[in-house]
Amino acid sequence: MAVHMKGLIVCVCQGTCPSFHKMNVFEVINHFRRNKKVDFVVIHPQLCATDGDNFWRALLSGNRDVERVIVAGCDPVMQRKMFGWVFRELGFDESKFRGVEIRNMSTEEAIKAIEDALST
Repeated sequence: MAVHMKGLIVCVCQGTCPSFHKMNVFEVINHFRRNKKVDFVVIHPQLCATDGDNFWRALLSGNRDVERVIVAGCDPVMQRKMFGWVFRELGFDESKFRGVEIRNMSTEEAIKAIEDALST
């Protein structure tokens, strides 16, 4: 029996980028955990780095049960450019991926942006 999971990954640009200083990233992910809006949450320091590629391989290799992945971080167009090749390498259907920009947002604004992405 296949389990179809939805995940939220918050990428925080090493945790030092000033564009994340207005939000509490842990409050953001806990909102989605507590309300059971996703099946798993992750905070990654830099998905666009080599270890980010390795993260995708670990998460998606042979795992066809991931129904949807929301990445909240930088520009969604840049995210698609940065992750698209590894999704293709892994045979992951890119239509299951959704990037959401949350830079320069407060905690509440980031939650709303991610909620909107989950509802579309």
